[in-house]
Amino acid sequence: MHSSVTPGDGPAAIDLMLQRVQAGLDRVHAADLAAEVAAGALAVDIRPVDQRRRDGDLPGAIVVDRNVLEWRLDPTCCYRLPLADDPGRRVILVCNEGYSSSLAAASLQQLGLWGTTDLVGGFQEWKAVTQTVAPPSGNSVIGFLAGLLGKVAAGRRLVEHARRNRCRGSAGREG
Repeated sequence: MHSSVTPGDGPAAIDLMLQRVQAGLDRVHAADLAAEVAAGALAVDIRPVDQRRRDGDLPGAIVVDRNVLEWRLDPTCCYRLPLADDPGRRVILVCNEGYSSSLAAASLQQLGLWGTTDLVGGFQEWKAVTQTVAPPSGNSVIGFLAGLLGKVAAGRRLVEHARRNRCRGSAGREG
């Protein structure tokens, strides 16, 4: 027997979940992001490519697609990025408006990455506060090709890293 839920009868379950998650995070404000990165935090842009092309890049951030985030940042995973070797490192996730990054931060905390948090208001808030945006790296043909070649090289390095570490059977390899 299914209970019927009518939208608008109260707060959506996802809104309640988001409130709980955000209450448990030590969220970073846009004006403080540069100082956090200067102190050693890793800024990770998880926005989809279409948003990065439209709005520009976040200077100093690495880009990790949301669908492989946990595999790339889990220090115990053979598919992790080489810079994701310290479970105690402060990681600040950045999405477009600061919602999906909160949920992603909670997911990484469940993996033991307790220093993970996100940016209040996301990229849009950061752009409004700092008035600084790097041009999208993939807008020109040359930028697109350079980015593509970089991704191919990074993919090869990741596969080789996984082979050396005898990593098998994880969905994180391809996303």
